[in-house]
Amino acid sequence: MTIIITAFERSPDGGMGLARDTRVRWALEEVGQPYGVRLVSFRAMKEPAHLALHPFGQIPTYEESDLALFETGSIVFHIAERHAGLLPDDADARARAITWMFAALNTVEPPILELVTAKIFEGDRPWTKERLPLVENRVCERLKQLAARLGSADWLDGGFSAGDLMMVSVLLRLKPSGLLNEYPSLAAYVARGEARPAYKRAFDAQLAVNTGKPPGG
Repeated sequence: MTIIITAFERSPDGGMGLARDTRVRWALEEVGQPYGVRLVSFRAMKEPAHLALHPFGQIPTYEESDLALFETGSIVFHIAERHAGLLPDDADARARAITWMFAALNTVEPPILELVTAKIFEGDRPWTKERLPLVENRVCERLKQLAARLGSADWLDGGFSAGDLMMVSVLLRLKPSGLLNEYPSLAAYVARGEARPAYKRAFDAQLAVNTGKPPGG
């Protein structure tokens, strides 16, 4: 059965890879699985048909035969479990890769999202000037810890895995802030992720939706 995912009809970032469907597209590209995309408007995301797939009215969703999933961590894990290429064969290495998926979403992403919220959605609040340095410090503490663990390695634990896919996707949200540049090893780590052919195909496909031009055009 054809895999169908949902994505923004018009992404808030203009198709620059920050919308979460990029993570799912990337995973599918890494494992060589074709997929279709159903574009949804912000209005349609709050209507019953979409809420039946995603109870919180967000994107992406994933449909395959009778299976419907939401949340990128769950979707990418399902793809990685079902198809070779994103999780190691060794049981212990596999468990570590899954641990990094959880770490990306539960430990590293929350302070980054808090920073995005503080800058974009709360930037005009009177208390933002005092709050912003505190939020940035929390992000930097996580980046410092992550950089220490990565060291000089290319990837988090041996070869590229779903753990790296999720971590790079999370760190990409920091590029506009400039904070990532303060940690050269992490900036290089993200660049390695962006250089992967599967990521480029996913990025181009999402960008094409927002520019109206075919991928690579």
